[in-house]
Amino acid sequence: MHDFLLKELSNTDIEKELVDIGFDKTYTHAASDKFIYKNFKIFNLTVAQANILKQTAISVGADCGTHRDVITGKQELSSCILGGSLSQLGKIAKKLKMQPFGLKDLAGLIEDKIATYQNKKTKIMGVLNLTTNSFSDGGEYFEFENAVKHLHQLIDDGADVIDIGAESTKPYSQPVSAHEQLIKLEPILNYIKENSISTPISIDTRSAEVARRTVELGATIINDVSGFYYDTGMVDVIAQTGVKVIIQHSLGTPDIMQDTPVYKNLMDEIYTSLYKKVNFAISNGIKKENIIVDPGIGFGKTRENNLEIIRRWHEFKTIGCPVLIGLSRKSLLNMPDAANDEKDIYTLALNSILINENIDFIRVHNVKIHKTFLGILD
Repeated sequence: MHDFLLKELSNTDIEKELVDIGFDKTYTHAASDKFIYKNFKIFNLTVAQANILKQTAISVGADCGTHRDVITGKQELSSCILGGSLSQLGKIAKKLKMQPFGLKDLAGLIEDKIATYQNKKTKIMGVLNLTTNSFSDGGEYFEFENAVKHLHQLIDDGADVIDIGAESTKPYSQPVSAHEQLIKLEPILNYIKENSISTPISIDTRSAEVARRTVELGATIINDVSGFYYDTGMVDVIAQTGVKVIIQHSLGTPDIMQDTPVYKNLMDEIYTSLYKKVNFAISNGIKKENIIVDPGIGFGKTRENNLEIIRRWHEFKTIGCPVLIGLSRKSLLNMPDAANDEKDIYTLALNSILINENIDFIRVHNVKIHKTFLGILD
């Protein structure tokens, strides 16, 4: 009897693993695609499209799950789960280009999605709230001197981006006028400009008026938690100024979003909403490379919803835009009475999952603890 030793690999650097066993170094990069597996959900294919896709997948050793009545023709439409290695998915796309029923377009989409899997270092967005009622640090940086001090602290701690807001959008909060927001935002932005601070500045606002004025003052990112829903003029401001935009998902406005958040299929509904918003942005002149998507932790979601998003965040990468998640000190930690220092520890614990999976951006209050953690990983 042979005494075999078998171990599951969790290392995402499959090229290194191949080299370690003596695989041909000149072929490791090309061969690695055979060992990276992905599952894609493709929505609402016709019976003909679904059958062709399934047979094409099987022909290269992959698979495709469809509605059970697709084969009988009784089902008019079927969503499909297509699974295989990156190598197999590439072969499927190549074969689909020769098929009818618009499958050539699906082939291009598959090729586009499998080309996005690259390891990138997570960027840290630090938070500077110029409010009196933000859920975590409302009032601490309301005065200009305190705001400037915290701005420099975020920079010294290594923030890649600083997100400045003058309107709290915590659950049950009320809107703040553009005029009131600008009273707080203009002095800090003027200070940043006068002191030649180079760290990119994001402005957390739903107001097109605030967005336009703060871009004039040097902001390069607008973080719209409403995803263009609150102010219809926002999309034009982003398109005209050419800045980046964070499009977030939210189930309603802050004053009502936590009343009864209900989803039939949480991930599909958020994904579809963000996908439509991205296409809306592009159709209105915003470049896709300027778009970041945020599934909106805490914005019309239960605690269970939030944890599901964290587990499956990478599904949003399929939209083709960088993904940002902000869970810092939020209620999903289930620590309402804990001090911020304690909340930051558990924030880091959850964010470490995202960092390990190469999420593009995390939005945090405590930049230092996250930068230290990234340094340890490096």
